[in-house]
Amino acid sequence: MERAKQICQLYHYNSDSFLLTENSPKYYAENFVSKEISQSSDEKIHWLNYHSIEDRENIEKLAEHLKIDKLTVEDIYADLKRPKIEEYPNYIYFSVRSALIKDATSSQLKKEKISFLLSDRFLISFQEKSSDHFTVVRERIEKKKGKIRMKGTDFLLYRMLEAVTDNYFEVLDHITDSIEKIEGKILLHSKSDTLKKIEIEKRKLIELRKVVFPLKEITLQLDKTESQFICKENHYYFSSLKDNCLTILEEIDANKQILEGMANLYYAVQGQKMNEIMKLLTIVSAIFIPLTFIVGIYGMNFENMPELKTKYGYFFAIGGMALLALILVIYFKKRGWLNRN
Repeated sequence: MERAKQICQLYHYNSDSFLLTENSPKYYAENFVSKEISQSSDEKIHWLNYHSIEDRENIEKLAEHLKIDKLTVEDIYADLKRPKIEEYPNYIYFSVRSALIKDATSSQLKKEKISFLLSDRFLISFQEKSSDHFTVVRERIEKKKGKIRMKGTDFLLYRMLEAVTDNYFEVLDHITDSIEKIEGKILLHSKSDTLKKIEIEKRKLIELRKVVFPLKEITLQLDKTESQFICKENHYYFSSLKDNCLTILEEIDANKQILEGMANLYYAVQGQKMNEIMKLLTIVSAIFIPLTFIVGIYGMNFENMPELKTKYGYFFAIGGMALLALILVIYFKKRGWLNRN
């Protein structure tokens, strides 16, 4: 079976050591409370991460052993609508959405709902699908980087939300790079697919905004909450996450305005090119209209037309038309009508 369907990761750690175990949802449903938590030191923090939520039966068993409300389990599987922290006597629950780039040509982002159950001794995270957003967090735990091993579950939660926020920044940087490339193409050689690329990036920004805004609301609530599971001294960290989300939202709005300006620039460039083509056709027409007039006159079949019997009449007519065309070209050149803008 795939790892996403059967493997969960559990970190036990404190300031002195850490232990990583991997097992099935069934194992943790039966043993997380009775063995992993009950038989470990009170000082240890437990982080259980699900790489998939397909095994609902065992997730419900785990929730029952942890005395998790049934409505919370329903929320894990429900679509994320209004960002809200649910506070219970023995835990708090909320969900956010992560965002990653699918590929450069896709008009959509790779989004995933991640749910969190926070208590004083454990943090459980539920990912909808197998994707690793928390590599940096694991590295901090394993290599004892920063304060994470000396702090509680609320600081672990902060680091995990920070990792999700970092993904937002990566997506935003990718979109910004794409915008710069599109701008260069518009100025150098505007192609028919340029407008499509502009629309793709606009859709990505709209999707990203819908993902970031709920996390901003969640961090605002975490910053202001009086829950026993969030230490007051750690409110600062959630406030900084809120500021990061605000920064991302501001950059999204700025990039949307840039894209709208680029769309206008695209139409302006296309209009300019059309004007150049029309100008060239007009100049060509202006040169050939008098020549056509002369040819039309001498194409009339009257017997007594002058110059018809002249020996060099044909060459005089051709030479006169060539001279007239040259005079018109010189005139247009002096007026600057033949110059490319």
